Formats: sequence, C-alpha cells, structure tokens
Amino acid sequence: MSGKTILVWFRKDLRIHDNEILSEAVRKGDHIIPVYCFDPRHFELTPFNTSKTGIVRTKFLLESVADLRKSFQNAGGDLIIRVGKPEVILPELVSKYNVYEVFHHREVASEETGISALVEDALWKLKINLKHFIGHTLYHKEDLPFPINNIPDVFTNFRKKIERDSAVRSCFEAPSLMSFPKDVEYGELPDLSELGISGEVPSDERSVMKFKGGESEALKRLQDYFWTSNSVKTYKQTRNGLIGADYSSKFSAWIALGCLSPREVYGEIKKYDQVYGSNDSTYGLFLELLWRDYFRYMFKKYGNKFFQKTGFKGVAPEEGENQLEYYELWKKGETGIPFVDANMRELNATGFMSNRGRQNVASFLVKDLKVNWMWGAAYFEEKLIDYCPANNWGNWAYIAGVGNDPRPFRYFNVLKQALDYDPQGEYVKLWFPELAPLGISHIHQPWRLSENERAEYQLKSFVNAPIYAPELGATKGKI
Repeated sequence: MSGKTILVWFRKDLRIHDNEILSEAVRKGDHIIPVYCFDPRHFELTPFNTSKTGIVRTKFLLESVADLRKSFQNAGGDLIIRVGKPEVILPELVSKYNVYEVFHHREVASEETGISALVEDALWKLKINLKHFIGHTLYHKEDLPFPINNIPDVFTNFRKKIERDSAVRSCFEAPSLMSFPKDVEYGELPDLSELGISGEVPSDERSVMKFKGGESEALKRLQDYFWTSNSVKTYKQTRNGLIGADYSSKFSAWIALGCLSPREVYGEIKKYDQVYGSNDSTYGLFLELLWRDYFRYMFKKYGNKFFQKTGFKGVAPEEGENQLEYYELWKKGETGIPFVDANMRELNATGFMSNRGRQNVASFLVKDLKVNWMWGAAYFEEKLIDYCPANNWGNWAYIAGVGNDPRPFRYFNVLKQALDYDPQGEYVKLWFPELAPLGISHIHQPWRLSENERAEYQLKSFVNAPIYAPELGATKGKI
C-alpha cells in the first residue's frame, strides 16, 4: 500500500460533519481507514447489576454505525467494523494495512480514557502514534477562560465568564473527497445477539418520537425542529413538557453518540437568530448545550469522584433501611405515585424521559425513598437512549446534593410538580389508562379514593397508599 495511511478510530463521534479527526486525516494522509469497534465491555453488567448498554440504545448505536458506513460508501469507501477490544483490533489493523498514524477524539470518563490508554500503549509497541483531538464540546478546552482545575463549581459562574471571554469555533467542513485504500476487509455490522443482547426491542406508540440512529436522521431532526416546524420558537415555554416530539429539541440521543455536533446546533441557533432575532428560546437551547460542556469539564476536573457515593462534596446522602425494596418498585414504576410511575413506565417502554421527569424521579428516589443515588444513575445508564457518562452521572450527583448544585437541600415535591406540569393529568392518563376515568382531584393521588370509589372505577392498582407520599414536602429548598 503506497502513500501515508491514517486510521480514524470512531467512538462517540459518528458523523462526517464537524469532525476534526476525519478532516485532519483527509488533509494529512494519502488514504484513510475509518474504523469502529463494538467493545464487548460496553455490553457487560455494571457493579450495580444493570447493563452498561440496554437494548434500546444498542439498537440506536447499530443504526448510527450503519449510517456512518453508508456515508463512507457514498464517498467511495467503507467503514471497518469489528467486534472486540480496540487495544487488540487496532494494532492488528495498523500492522495489516501499514498505517502511519491513528487519530481519535479524547473522552473524559475513566473507563473510556482507560481504553484509550490501553490502545496508546499497544500502538506504542509498534512505534505508532495515537493522536488525540478534542471534539465533543461546544467550547474548545483551549479557549476556556480558566484552567480545568479552576473551573467554578457553580454553573452560573462558569456561564458568565464563558459568555464574556470565550467564543465558539467554526465547524469543520465535511470532506468533499476521501481516498480509501483497496483490498480492505471491512467486516459486517453485528446484530443484537452478537453483542450479547437478547429480547425484543420495546416499541410503544406513546413514545415522544420514533428515534432512529445516525447522522442523517440527526440532521433531519435539526432541520425540522428549527425550520420546518419552527418548534424552537417556543422552546422556552414548552421545554418542561411531557408529551410529544416538539416540546424540546430531542437532539440529545444524537449528540450523545456524536451523530450531531453541538457546534452544528449552535450554528443553527445563530442562523435562526439572524432570521428571526435572538430570543429566550434559542438562548435557552444554547444553555442546554453549555450544561453538557460543563459536566464534561467537571469530569475532567474531578474524575472518578462522580462515580463515588460522596461525589466531590465528601458527604453521602442519607439512605434508608428498605432501599433495595424501594429501588425495585421505583424501577418497575410501582411506587404508587402516578407521576413518578408514569415517567418510569415511559423510560422502560421507550428509552426516553423528559428533563422534568428525570429531575422528579431522581429526587424522589434519593430524597424521599432514601435510596443510593448511584443505583438510579446506573439504571438510567442502562435504559436511556441518550445516555452519556458526564451528563448522566453529573446530573444525578447534582440531584443527590454531592455534585454541582449550590443548594444542598434542593427537593422536588413530586405531587406539587405533578400538579404544576401535568395539571389535567394527561401525561399520567397516557401511561396509566386505567386511571383515565379519575377526575383532576384524584388523578395524581388515587389513594385518596374511598373504597366505594375504588370499586366504582374498578381500580386493581393503587388500592393501597403509595410507599411514600410527600404531601407535606420538605422544609428547605422545596420546588
């Protein structure tokens, strides 16, 4: 094989647009070899006896890799796909195809960075360099107005300084021409069973939308949300919604796997503001992108402390005696609190839950049921279609009071929240049709029904009081 060949190792950057490792490989190399490895460690059980990657996200991942492969096929090449450990597979490919250098994007969570280190060590034995790039954030690390160790632990302080002193870099253009070596064994896309995933992929018509993985679908959603439906116009007013596709952007699943670049979304915000004028809704969406950056940089600052019960605050939340029993009921959506259980039913059936729902079910598990917050975070890791380590564990630590929340006594009264955000009970009725006949006064508190009313409505569930009913709420920081 003549010329300089660069191997491009894809991980959570499954796109052609705004992809520096791809752009640089095309610019510096004579040929590129794109590679994706399905690492079996990503499909194992966690120490909490949950799966690291559940069936919904695995399906979304397979679709995303298939779409990336199609993009390379359209460019005259293909994507090498392998099932196995990257530290074994990549050195083999380097030797087989006489690779000059390997490019990849840095990760921040310990397991991912550990795998990078193993790959780097294996390549070093072959005298091959693993070149690191930064490509998952809105703001580049080198453009931050402070070193990582000095990033404020309060988001507001971070935001103010970022907005004043930093700028978002332009996106990288998708390469117009790519050259691929000949006679490459590209391999086949595995199916769920080959990754150790069994069972049927859940499908529910009540899902907020039909998520399909891949850059193509991500860019379609971007176009639809901003321009076709113009839903971004009302984001500020609808972002706490619970039903339907357009109360929020739903970009998170594609961003989590890198099918959609945060800078691409930011660029669309700027285009929209030029046409319609800047407003609270586009600014609100920008803040969500900034929160993603923030948690990622917090992981750089504090490392594995986000995977410890005490977080970086040093004190673990109180835990109850019945937490294992309560945790199982919470997972199954059987706590007896309709608003909490409806959200958990949605998660289990679709792999998605609204931001408002996530905050409530997490607070309820930790603050009311007094269950180990790490169990909840691990369950979300398995179930969420849009899971990414920094966002998930950072948000759970925040809710548990061991992370970036400056208010350690923050508490979500789920009954008050249900009445505020589901006042007519439409969301609860969607996921609990058996409660649909109930009036507004009982839809969120069916345990208040008399025996005669229970018999009248033929309720077979919620006959007894819930395991915990926060009717009085907390004394501090109540939301």
